[in-house]
Amino acid sequence: MAESVCPVWVGYLLASPVRKLFQNPEKVLAPYVKDGMKILDIGCAMGFFSLPLAQMIGSNGKVICVDVQEKMIKSLEKRAQKAGLAHRIETRICHHNSLGLDDLKEKIDFAFASAVVHEVPDAHVFFSQIYETIKPAGTFLVVEPKGHVSEKDFEITVSIAEQNGFNVIDSPRIGRGHTVLLGKNFEI
Repeated sequence: MAESVCPVWVGYLLASPVRKLFQNPEKVLAPYVKDGMKILDIGCAMGFFSLPLAQMIGSNGKVICVDVQEKMIKSLEKRAQKAGLAHRIETRICHHNSLGLDDLKEKIDFAFASAVVHEVPDAHVFFSQIYETIKPAGTFLVVEPKGHVSEKDFEITVSIAEQNGFNVIDSPRIGRGHTVLLGKNFEI
């Protein structure tokens, strides 16, 4: 796992509507998201997935968006305000060694991380912190880009998730990504 982050200028490319041609947020997330859910979007960047999530969860839900880069968060906040979704989105700036989610213990119905795990300095700490936030019946969808992460490295990522309490529920197909849906392992 690396300790580098996506440059802010790439965030503009990632938020581009053209990306929907090969990775449509509604299609990717619809099987896992329901009205009224509390969702955690880790590494949210400028909100390519966050804004559609906020629409999908309805007025009784909440999307907690976490990123290490303040400029990404500020851009997301502006985009959410413009889309009329700011009241459904809570933003947080995290640190490289902590997601700062201690107040969310077992409060998250669904967590999502796209192109994030390969950027974190310690995947064990990352998965451990996410595990703590997930409700007993909650799930965590991890998508890593095939262009940056090899099949072998993704297998290591899944193994680390399992070592930190998760079990594999499914391996859905998502364009240009290695993907795994995780749940809590009750045998730990």
